Amino acid sequence: MAIVKSNLLKQLSKNYPNFLKKDLDKFINIILKEFKNTLKRNERIELRGFGVFSTNIQKARISRNPKTGEKVNTPEKKTINFKMAKDLFKRLNDEKE
Repeated sequence: MAIVKSNLLKQLSKNYPNFLKKDLDKFINIILKEFKNTLKRNERIELRGFGVFSTNIQKARISRNPKTGEKVNTPEKKTINFKMAKDLFKRLNDEKE
C-alpha cells in the first residue's frame, strides 16, 4: 500500500497526540512546499539515512508515438532523480551492517 498524505497525518497524530491535527497538517504542507521550491530551483534535497532528491534536465527530442508510429516533438523537461542512502539500501535488503 502506498502512503497517502492523509494516512501520514493519521500516523503522526497517533504518535504525537499532544499536537493538534491542524498543526501537523500545516507542518506536512510546509515540508512538501519547501521540497517543491527547492527542486524548482534545481537544488538537491539530502535526507541523511534516507536519500537524495535532485533534478535532471531531459533534452528536447523527437520521439515516436508507439500506437501510430507518428513522430512527435518532445520538449525539454525536468525530471526528479532519487538516490537512496546506503543505510536504507541495507535495511531494504536485510543486510547486516
